[in-house]
Amino acid sequence: MVSIAPVTPDDRAEWGTLWDGYLTFYEASLAEETTAATFARIVDPGSGIHGAIARDDDGEAVGIVHWLTHAATWTTTTYCYLEDLFVAPDGRRTGVGGALVDHVRQWAEAHGSAKVYWLTAESNATARALYDRVATRSGMIHYEITTA
Repeated sequence: MVSIAPVTPDDRAEWGTLWDGYLTFYEASLAEETTAATFARIVDPGSGIHGAIARDDDGEAVGIVHWLTHAATWTTTTYCYLEDLFVAPDGRRTGVGGALVDHVRQWAEAHGSAKVYWLTAESNATARALYDRVATRSGMIHYEITTA
């Protein structure tokens, strides 16, 4: 059975291993100062960025999830954006990913958000199989402009 708890400063090393796995999966790299700032914001209750870490029965960290809320024009409350979700290879297909998504859903519901939404790579078939079971595809196509 998986347990999920907020990320704390004591989780830095395990979080870092999972974060590195996430970046590797998406063939991305970030400067160490960006990773350090990201972790600092996740563990700062006032930053607006939230994080949770999943542990298996042996207490090993097997997954992470990060999310934030923002005002929206189509609701009087907020939307919750699930920004990052990663499950270590050994934890995949064991319910960890679904538990992390449900953790964010419960948090969003408790904090009054109208919905939870996220993006994933079109090629991420494993994650998309889970997402197709737990959520509804919006039909929207994602675009972006890099500004810096």
